[in-house]
Amino acid sequence: MTDSETPRARAFDPKLLFGGRFGGHGGRLGLVYHDHGDDWSELALPYHADLIGDEASGVIASGPILALMDMATSIGVWLKLDAFKAHATLDLRIDYLRPARPGHTVIGRGECYRITRSIAFVRGQAHDGDPSDPLAHVAGTFMAVEGYW
Repeated sequence: MTDSETPRARAFDPKLLFGGRFGGHGGRLGLVYHDHGDDWSELALPYHADLIGDEASGVIASGPILALMDMATSIGVWLKLDAFKAHATLDLRIDYLRPARPGHTVIGRGECYRITRSIAFVRGQAHDGDPSDPLAHVAGTFMAVEGYW
């Protein structure tokens, strides 16, 4: 194995973030780590009766899906920076394409595709089992809290 083939040690590891007790709204929703790369993360939102928005259909409410995507894209920023840096959601647009299927876990994949001096640009999608049949797309920006990264 050459040096170029050796994986680089990362300063930020999302598995450690989710390895302990995960609090806040993400913990309340039951978000769990799924996978990640250098500038993207995947989180899972397991189906639970407390998340249902419409009792008659059993469909998960839109709020938990938006929270899932906010967290997945935020982690994408930390991965691209390779550091846990305070930032705030400046804008996060979500386009719902269809409802999530009752009883299915929703997977949210968020990617940070560009970082400027103080703004990170993100995009992502959510699906409930088939990435080629997404239930939502997101696009947004995060702002560095201290003015710059």
